[in-house]
Amino acid sequence: MNKIILLLVISMMTSGFHSLKACTIFSCSRGGKAYVASNEDDTTPFTRIWYNPATKDRYASICFGAPDMQIAAAMNEHGLFFDYAAANYDLSKLNLTNPYKSDIMWEVLGRCKNVEEAMVILKQYDYISQSQVLLADKEGNSILINPKGIIKKEGDFQINSNCNMINGKLACRRPEIANEMLSESKENNVNFLKSILDKTHQEGELNTLYSTICDLKNGMIYVYLFHDYNTVYKIDLKAELKKGYRIENLADHFPATFAYESFSKNHALYLKESIFREMTDKGITATTDRYISESKTSKNKNLDPALLEVALQLIKYSWNEHNHGGMWDYWFSKPLGYEIKQYKDSKLDCAEKLLKYLSAKDHIDHKLQSFMYEILGFTNLTQGNNILAKELYEKAIFNPEQAYSVTLVRGKEMLERINGNK
Repeated sequence: MNKIILLLVISMMTSGFHSLKACTIFSCSRGGKAYVASNEDDTTPFTRIWYNPATKDRYASICFGAPDMQIAAAMNEHGLFFDYAAANYDLSKLNLTNPYKSDIMWEVLGRCKNVEEAMVILKQYDYISQSQVLLADKEGNSILINPKGIIKKEGDFQINSNCNMINGKLACRRPEIANEMLSESKENNVNFLKSILDKTHQEGELNTLYSTICDLKNGMIYVYLFHDYNTVYKIDLKAELKKGYRIENLADHFPATFAYESFSKNHALYLKESIFREMTDKGITATTDRYISESKTSKNKNLDPALLEVALQLIKYSWNEHNHGGMWDYWFSKPLGYEIKQYKDSKLDCAEKLLKYLSAKDHIDHKLQSFMYEILGFTNLTQGNNILAKELYEKAIFNPEQAYSVTLVRGKEMLERINGNK
């Protein structure tokens, strides 16, 4: 199961907060209109969209993100929008002592109607992500937020990008091109903003996976897949939110293209995504049982790694659904993730079935096995099986030399809570 180990390590290394590699994001408010446009650039396709109806505590919203259900960009029913660009702030050199216990922008999205209201929350906590986020509202306000502080928009546009400085110069021209085009024109419409996205998109090893233009006043979102600006998927946010909670694959809203299909099929997660598509067509339980049976005789070395990823994806989906669209904080070792909300879900049942099967395989790596015991502990605790959860967490951390450091940290924390010491 060496490939499982490799895939898991890659997943852990790349699942830090807001790991989009490079993006170009800008707000523009002029002529009585308020827009935000963005290119989301990364190496992993399979973008998800999920819709979150309003609750008594949260405004309704739409989110865009990777399969790990981290939010890359989002907009709520009141036209408040945010989008991240990865950055390289050294948090160890900053005096950050009061972080929010989860993703502070998710809190802002649920509770605030505009930038002014968001500032009240943002000023209470340190922003501890290495990313820089642009926050904009339908009133035409926008700010940039990073670990060093908040930058208010000056003029009628603001640009968020993540080009690194090398020898005092930007490593790429994306923000410069966007600034030039916005400065030299007084236009503010979808076609003009789309032309900027086209001029700043990326191709190659790092691709513009999708692009959005959000009309914040009217709640319309224009989406383009894989830097194809001739084909648009229009989202009427108010109408879509009425349909209730759901998770969708962005690519399903576009006609097939050779470029995107080739890019997707060559990705390490393609088999996992194929299994999920079968789950949609034939049911989660039946598909889970079929692939466990196939794994017992298959010579495909990629199958077991894919099944592990399927199990983790099922947990992420389940947590998202039962927590109003929020990401699985436990996976990212965030304090809020240790506050377990109990519920029953068939997705957890199938994830547990896969993890039990994989953890019992012959010649399994001990660290990987400990990790699976840990996640099995989580799924059992979530479903109210506290005694079994405790046993599994104890097994996960029994031999520290045979466990990943993240398993030791989370396992010890959960046992403290199960034992009533916290």
